[in-house]
Amino acid sequence: MVSYQQLHQQNHKITELTNILQHLLGDRSLCDSEVTCSLFFEYVNAVRDHLAVTDSAMYSKLLGAGDQKMANLASRFMGGSREINRIFSAYLKRWCKLRSKQLVIREYDAFMRDTQEMFDMVLDRIQSETEHLYPAVRKVTGDVREVA
Repeated sequence: MVSYQQLHQQNHKITELTNILQHLLGDRSLCDSEVTCSLFFEYVNAVRDHLAVTDSAMYSKLLGAGDQKMANLASRFMGGSREINRIFSAYLKRWCKLRSKQLVIREYDAFMRDTQEMFDMVLDRIQSETEHLYPAVRKVTGDVREVA
């Protein structure tokens, strides 16, 4: 079972990690630190886990509601999820060594631009989920506490 409280906690953690990482990564001398890398990969895992939960628990509820508006909303979120995963994977491939959990920053300005775009994309997604996806699933299921 996944509760809305758990989803909000995930969103809070991702937002908190984003805010901390923006400060740490903004100082080039801290980018390669063990602490920064550890927090960065905690962020990566939190985003992946959150997307997996929303993908598996929420869209089917909207698609099975028999309401075209809800089906369209689910389709938009599913498409957005695929795009976020594609962009996120490309970002990680360019800037990270996943096996050793290291950042590989050859061009700091490009890294910061890409990183800020990725952070903005994820935060926009979280806001959109909170404002549109969660209320729609609540409406369809009638359950204000549990998603699935």
